[in-house]
Amino acid sequence: MNRLQEKYQNSIKKELLNKFSYKSSMQIPKVEKIVINMGLGDAVANSKVLDDAVEELAQITGQKPVVTKAKKSIANFKLREGMPIGCKVTLRGERMYQFLDKLVSVALPRVRDFHGINGNSFDGRGNYTLGVKEQLIFPEINFDKVKKVRGMDIVIVTTAKTDEEGRTLLQLMGMPFRK
Repeated sequence: MNRLQEKYQNSIKKELLNKFSYKSSMQIPKVEKIVINMGLGDAVANSKVLDDAVEELAQITGQKPVVTKAKKSIANFKLREGMPIGCKVTLRGERMYQFLDKLVSVALPRVRDFHGINGNSFDGRGNYTLGVKEQLIFPEINFDKVKKVRGMDIVIVTTAKTDEEGRTLLQLMGMPFRK
């Protein structure tokens, strides 16, 4: 079992139960999945860009990404329906906890001028979205092999009913929210 998973089982569940006084242990919020998405607008002109992004995302997550395709044609962007324009990975279980642990303890502290993450990026149902400007903050990425700095969206989906429950869960897991 992962370090973060163990911490959740042993201490975080008890703290959440005491703070929100749930009637059943099944009501205690938990992290359900983490979706990491990389949108690649420049993949329209150059398909080699997509291969690099897929490889980097696979290195970061330890799982093969799915290539996402355009749903609509947009003439101004020279985009046709069905063209590959990004990649995403959905992490669950063991890999999800490993990624979250790595994000909180290794990657986020490596961000330049880091003062904590924005606490207002909840969606109203306890899910949190975080934008990362560059993939270089992850230790698996070799700085010399990076052709282009790319950002990604990280969505942490929880079973929490409210933003307050979700924020408390992520704070207890070590998310560095801005004061």
